[in-house]
Amino acid sequence: MGKSLHDSSKAAKALYAEATGVLGWDLAKVSFEGPEPELTETRVCQPALFVHGLALLAALREKGMLPRVDMALGLSLGELTAYAAAGVFDFPTGLRIVAERGRLMQEACEKSAGAMAAVIGEREAATRLCLEFGVEPANYNAPGQTIISGEKARIDAAAAAAKERGKKVILLNVAGAYHSRLMEPARAGFEKFLKGVPFAEPRFLVFSNTTGRAVSQPAEIRAALVRQVVSPVLWEDCMRRAAGAGASEFWELGPGGVLAGMARRTEKSWVVRSFSEYADLAA
Repeated sequence: MGKSLHDSSKAAKALYAEATGVLGWDLAKVSFEGPEPELTETRVCQPALFVHGLALLAALREKGMLPRVDMALGLSLGELTAYAAAGVFDFPTGLRIVAERGRLMQEACEKSAGAMAAVIGEREAATRLCLEFGVEPANYNAPGQTIISGEKARIDAAAAAAKERGKKVILLNVAGAYHSRLMEPARAGFEKFLKGVPFAEPRFLVFSNTTGRAVSQPAEIRAALVRQVVSPVLWEDCMRRAAGAGASEFWELGPGGVLAGMARRTEKSWVVRSFSEYADLAA
């Protein structure tokens, strides 16, 4: 992940080098070579995604391909990438924040038996399922796709019941129950950590996962990031609000094209582009 950026863009390569100095371990090596079980650990994956997203941004800027940016949004960890792009904090500060978030969430995963599942169907039915089985909605990703999160036994029971009722449910291969009450220890630790971190006002609109609305005051941003650890991600709401605020195109900077798929599922008329590796930057 990101190797072609590192090899082809001086700006991206510089970010990977700086990341190693900030973290004290070789992020580039793990990102490019794995092994996959290590890369997918929360404490590693979150910094890797953060750096990859900003490396793509730096490479686009380096090639003169970056248009005027009026707003940004990011799903879960990606919200921190969006704030970094908007100048709320600089790259090393943002990476330290992300590394601590990943470390705290990894600890919370290891101390609990959590799981997540994707429920295909209307949002209201997924919400009722959560109430019935004592689990929580974690992501409202797009029309007809809700992620639920909670204790593994409860998620398994909810998934089985939904399937019996004719619903399509996909159990997710994740380390824990993100965006649920099982992340409370991580939320508390993250709140304490962020108290000493200076934030600036964003240079452009950034939409919060917790409300789907733009936030601008540093104290409000800090509180939203803390709350996000245990709150559902209102991703569909973020996309619709961005479109309502005048977004003419959505550019996804990250691996896999997953967010682009969610955008197309939400509104087929939106113009969407995905950038993951250096070849994607061809004009």
